[in-house]
Amino acid sequence: MDDFKTSSVPREGSVRVTAAMVGARAGVSVATVSLVTSGKTAGRVSKENIAKVQEAVAELGYVVNGLGSSLAKGRSNIVILVAPDVSNPFFAKVIAGVKEVLGESFQLLLSVTEAGQTPAPQDVRKLLALRPAGLLVDAPSAHFLAELQMSDPMVLLDAAGITSAAPSINFDVAHGAHLLALHLEAQGHAAVAYLDSSTGTETFRVRREAFHRSAAQLGLKVVAQGSSMIDVGAAALAFTDSWSDWSHKGVSAVVCATDTHAYGVLQEARVAGLAVPKELAVTGFDDLPYSATSNPGLTTVHLPALEMGRLAGRELQKLMAGEAAQTVPKTLPATLVVRGSTAEPA
Repeated sequence: MDDFKTSSVPREGSVRVTAAMVGARAGVSVATVSLVTSGKTAGRVSKENIAKVQEAVAELGYVVNGLGSSLAKGRSNIVILVAPDVSNPFFAKVIAGVKEVLGESFQLLLSVTEAGQTPAPQDVRKLLALRPAGLLVDAPSAHFLAELQMSDPMVLLDAAGITSAAPSINFDVAHGAHLLALHLEAQGHAAVAYLDSSTGTETFRVRREAFHRSAAQLGLKVVAQGSSMIDVGAAALAFTDSWSDWSHKGVSAVVCATDTHAYGVLQEARVAGLAVPKELAVTGFDDLPYSATSNPGLTTVHLPALEMGRLAGRELQKLMAGEAAQTVPKTLPATLVVRGSTAEPA
């Protein structure tokens, strides 16, 4: 595929530099300029002419408009990734996996908002004017997908609980939630609180309902519930506002929908003088890099984010190449990582 480039601007003045101008400077045809700038010179352009074109490109400051040429073919070489929050290290791993697969053939364009909220469908539709080669949607909601009405190649990531014709790469978050319930019940906890995400995406509904279901089967009571955005400060505030009530209900553990929520709880537990895990156990979900080094280390559910990005990239490649979409969602395992934030209640 042609290199991705933007319209060129000369080093002096405001006149747009064109391939014709480069050809005139180098004394070659526009076709020769195109072959050189796209790296397709083998057996077609002499070393002398390659050098002339490269010199003219450098002198004029020419940058080939690859986006324009790819749009002329009906689509760009852009892949759009819709994600709730790229500042979260979890999504950084997903992105790394996608880029590892797509390499330099496609340019990855991120569509994100602040505070862990999924971009609005109308905002993403504006980006579709770029005619992307494909779309990746991380942690979507059913409402978002219904409003988006995407017909081009699309792959969903972490879309547990979503019914869609689009291929999806999921985590077994329900099993991860079950493992958390088993762990806390085995440690002797009887009453826990659940701190949920307020984003409204299906993955968090599946986590929450799976934990409640498993807890009920094990005799572990979820006596309180709160929610906040996926933000350390917001989670800390939610815990502070709720702890007095939760403590009166006998809560000895707080189960968090994400590690980010758990960081906020750990922060405010220290402020309140609560010993973790002796007086209060805390669990997370995602296994972010910080979770192994937090104080104490965070017990959490590990989700293989890098592998999800790789699989999503491969699946999208197939769709963009015209292959039929897979009909059965691919599911990656969730595993429990026990660290120092959980112990038997005092």
